[in-house]
Amino acid sequence: MKYTEMNKQQLKDELNALKEKYDSFLNMHLKLDMSRGKPGSDQLDISNDLLTMVTPGNTKTENGVECRNYGGIDGIPEMKKIFAQLFDCPADNIIIGENSSLHMMFDIIAQAMSHGLDGETPWVLQDKVKFLCPSPGYDRHFGVTEYFGIENILVPMTPTGPDMDMVEELVKDPCVKGIWCVPKYSNPDGITYSDETVRRFAALKPAANDFRIMWDNAYAVHDLYEDQKDNLLPLYPECVKNGTEKMVLMFMSTSKITHPGSGVCALCASSHNIDLMKYRISFQTIGPDKVNQLRHVRFLQSFSHIEEIMKQHAAILRPKFKCVLDTFEKELSPCGAGHWTNPNGGYFISYYAPDGCAKRIVELCKNAGLVTTPAGSAYPYGNDPHDSHIRVAPTYPSLHELQTAVELFTVCARIAYIEKIMA
Repeated sequence: MKYTEMNKQQLKDELNALKEKYDSFLNMHLKLDMSRGKPGSDQLDISNDLLTMVTPGNTKTENGVECRNYGGIDGIPEMKKIFAQLFDCPADNIIIGENSSLHMMFDIIAQAMSHGLDGETPWVLQDKVKFLCPSPGYDRHFGVTEYFGIENILVPMTPTGPDMDMVEELVKDPCVKGIWCVPKYSNPDGITYSDETVRRFAALKPAANDFRIMWDNAYAVHDLYEDQKDNLLPLYPECVKNGTEKMVLMFMSTSKITHPGSGVCALCASSHNIDLMKYRISFQTIGPDKVNQLRHVRFLQSFSHIEEIMKQHAAILRPKFKCVLDTFEKELSPCGAGHWTNPNGGYFISYYAPDGCAKRIVELCKNAGLVTTPAGSAYPYGNDPHDSHIRVAPTYPSLHELQTAVELFTVCARIAYIEKIMA
């Protein structure tokens, strides 16, 4: 029976029973973590051969470049070819970075603040700078612009991506300088932008010449089900059709393909933007970690081989997603305690509690030894206007730990909901 259909005594009895269950979890002295979307150790083991791909006497690229030495600030050609397949763009339009695409994004925003983009006034000297934040979204994206004092503006997510009517209206303001996007299996809702949404992005006409679409395709190959893959229309070719390729900066990495701590990231941009960035990079470094790039090339081999690697990841992750979704359905659906997403890929499940309950759920979980993503963190400034959303990250715990964590989570969710009704 749904809690909204119960009388006061029934709710009180249910709450007492739930608190008994909660006390049993307290007595277990748990230390569980569902806070970040990290691969588990069994996923990391998939790529252990990566560690032996470069050996003494075997440190040169196909064209004879010595990877142990200086040079090649934009990356080795073989690594560019692999990312060119992932981006669906020319290899010449790619710069290879180190292990973190977030570092690349931060660097670009810092450059815009201090020196401006493409000859425009540095953002730090402009009266007002704003950035669009499709929400719920990736908290670390929002943290970058917040760090620089840029005003983050919430744009609601829809089942087909950001509310494009709102985006198209907001970019008429010359103070709006960009938008954060995770276009496939979005963090955290698992939404993939529709073809129409991608085409509308490519056709944007922002008032600011230094407006940039920060297109973080972090989950490009992270499908969970072979027969239920989401297909994302490649943005770069659409921008070329519209003559807007200068507007888009696309990012990707191997972080959740191989080892996050020693991966490779890439930036795809127009030839004009690539030239500008290579000039800037020439002052930052004499060369990236080409040895790491070389071993990734030898391990990843090709797009088709990457797909085979990702099937191994999916086989590990499917039971974890099923564990969460089945437990939610069993424990939360009958009483009407919120709703949640059921993504075809990516790393997260979004749980939407009844309004006003998310912070209380997180508090109860924490007190019982379960660390979750803070309530509201998927919104600019951590401010969820409904106090409803919690990002669930099922990937890192073992399946046994995850089952315990999700059972505890549902008990906390039900307690918080009844408390809200009875308040």
